[in-house]
Amino acid sequence: MDTAPVDLLSVGEVARRAGIATSAVRFYEEQGLISSERTTGNQRRYRRHVLRRLSLVLVAKRLGIPLSEVAEVFAALPEDRMPSKRDWERISTKWAEQLRIRRAELERLESELTGCIGCGCVSLRRCRVLNPGDELAAEGPGPRRLPPLSG
Repeated sequence: MDTAPVDLLSVGEVARRAGIATSAVRFYEEQGLISSERTTGNQRRYRRHVLRRLSLVLVAKRLGIPLSEVAEVFAALPEDRMPSKRDWERISTKWAEQLRIRRAELERLESELTGCIGCGCVSLRRCRVLNPGDELAAEGPGPRRLPPLSG
């Protein structure tokens, strides 16, 4: 597949269009999330579809999805074309499920925290966040995580 020169973008143009630093473009390339071609002068040139891939990376970043998971998803995409609407639907369905699971974990953590009065003693039997199974009780009475008052 022969690519016309106008379809190849410099690292600076990709960075500008994606709204990221050129070092970020190179980093994502090092991570295998995007790829470039080299000119006869050994300069990097990127196909336009790299902008779509970078957009997906930036969306994932905003959602808290690790780059390793992005790389996993990208492994199933052809490198020679832009991700399609169908590709995006498949990716977003997977990420939506991951976000649902994370949201449930955060809600569980939040409900556990509301049971704590915030005193710092963390020796309550019901504190499953900082003192599961009341482990700090074995260290003695009083607030175990607070420094002693200087007299």
